[in-house]
Amino acid sequence: MAEPVFDYLIVGAGSAGCVLANRLGSDPNMRILVLEAGPADKSWTLDMPSAVGIVVGGSRYNWRYESEPEPYLDNRRISTPRGRTLGGSSSINGMVYMRGHARDYDAWAEHGCTGWSYAQVLPYFIRAQQHRDGGDDYRGANGHLHVTPGDTRTPLCAAFIKAGAEAGYGLSKDLNGYRQEAFGPVDRTTRNGRRWSTARGYLGEALARGNVTVATNALALRILFEGKRAIGVEYEQSSKIHQAFAGREVLLTSGAINSPQLLLLSGVGPAAELRDVGISVIHELPGVGKRLNDHPDTVVQYRCKQPVSLYPWTTAPGKWWIGARWFVTHDGLAASNHFEAGAFIRSRAGVEHPDLQLTFMPLAVQPGSVDLVQGHAFQVHIDLMRPTSLGSVTLRSVDPRQPPRILFNYLQTEQDRADMRAGARLVREIIGQPAMATFAGEELVPGAHAQSDAELDAWARQVTETGYHASGTCKMGPAEDPEAVVDTHLRVHGLDNLRVVDASIMPIIVSGNTNAPTVMIAEKASDLIRGLAPLPPSQAPAWVHPHWQTRQR
Repeated sequence: MAEPVFDYLIVGAGSAGCVLANRLGSDPNMRILVLEAGPADKSWTLDMPSAVGIVVGGSRYNWRYESEPEPYLDNRRISTPRGRTLGGSSSINGMVYMRGHARDYDAWAEHGCTGWSYAQVLPYFIRAQQHRDGGDDYRGANGHLHVTPGDTRTPLCAAFIKAGAEAGYGLSKDLNGYRQEAFGPVDRTTRNGRRWSTARGYLGEALARGNVTVATNALALRILFEGKRAIGVEYEQSSKIHQAFAGREVLLTSGAINSPQLLLLSGVGPAAELRDVGISVIHELPGVGKRLNDHPDTVVQYRCKQPVSLYPWTTAPGKWWIGARWFVTHDGLAASNHFEAGAFIRSRAGVEHPDLQLTFMPLAVQPGSVDLVQGHAFQVHIDLMRPTSLGSVTLRSVDPRQPPRILFNYLQTEQDRADMRAGARLVREIIGQPAMATFAGEELVPGAHAQSDAELDAWARQVTETGYHASGTCKMGPAEDPEAVVDTHLRVHGLDNLRVVDASIMPIIVSGNTNAPTVMIAEKASDLIRGLAPLPPSQAPAWVHPHWQTRQR
């Protein structure tokens, strides 16, 4: 029997793959196969926003990767969850919808990625989005990705935002709009109290048309080449090896860990590394798997002096009640990811746009786990937005079923360590404002004793975890950039009919959560693949502190 031939093969039904399946499949003449290594997304735990801890800590829908011992984090291995189901990580993530700052994308363009400036990508963010409060110059009203703003009226969230204002920071009603550098509500990808993944938003519509096929539990083993031209994919399903062929293109949408892994397994990457593990070199491309970046995440935790945290609702019988309510009406506390309020600030004067993200949580979790701190407490997450420490994804084995070797090198550079220390001290100042006085009790982490640089560095080594934002391992850039893997049309340099479309192509990590930018990347890529004219650039301005060179706030 002849193996099936499709127009496009999409490898990974995640945040980007579902978008491409929908957009490319809008042409009824196109036949598309989407390969997904995981199962279908059929579980209430994926739908209930407050159940995110269950899926992130579980294995059914999660690759459950671990880093190598991180040399600058006391050699701890860092848990690295990645979605393994329809919708990919959009089906298991924290649902925070954040685009990053306008200057992130302008920096992409300034580094040779023509066509990717803020003015040129904002229309794709808008096209993708359907915001609960309607559209404007920054928000979309008719897109496939439903977005709900955070509710900052609860006592702790309201006090946190007020404390930010008291500390001299600005306020913003939309951290994805004109002004990011501020305190305000945090958007999330939910609709009517349920998670809204790209599988729900994009893939369902694509499948209904009849020209898109999805193969679940189908692990891609290698890309098939004729010379330098990608012609198909070999994959395993139900313990059998299959091959599928692409008449037009093979599109890798497997994320910042699995896309470089599949390229390496297919003989595309640093030649010496490939030969060392016994893989024949199809095409030497030194940047594959390099420049791994993430947002290192720490927490500052406090006892809460008032009984207004979420703690009573996390244990029986409270959690039974909010769960039962959600199953009946899809509202209440279980309908939230509990990241309602946040902020973007700058660590010091001389930084042009925010390099610290603060996310408030009216609950405290033991660092490095999903176990709760007992009793009323709250925490503030600190994420470094543009860390200078870079890592890599390399092969541990030639067996595609084995996880790759992941090393982030979190806090390798003194700049990153200094920024994290600054973040802790700035959070302490914010929590010390009058608005938090009736709520903030004993500092649990790092603890009041940790004041010196050395003590705060020790805290950071002990509690830093992933921000779940792996990116950069198939960098976009011009051909003369030795680290670039794809060009500005996301075509793999030196190869034909092969593109990478996911967070791995980010030349510089964005200053915010990475799911919304990944959806944008796929929206823009769909026009590039189809040869359509780009959407007209936006003229919407973005706020930058007028005195950023001399003032921290």
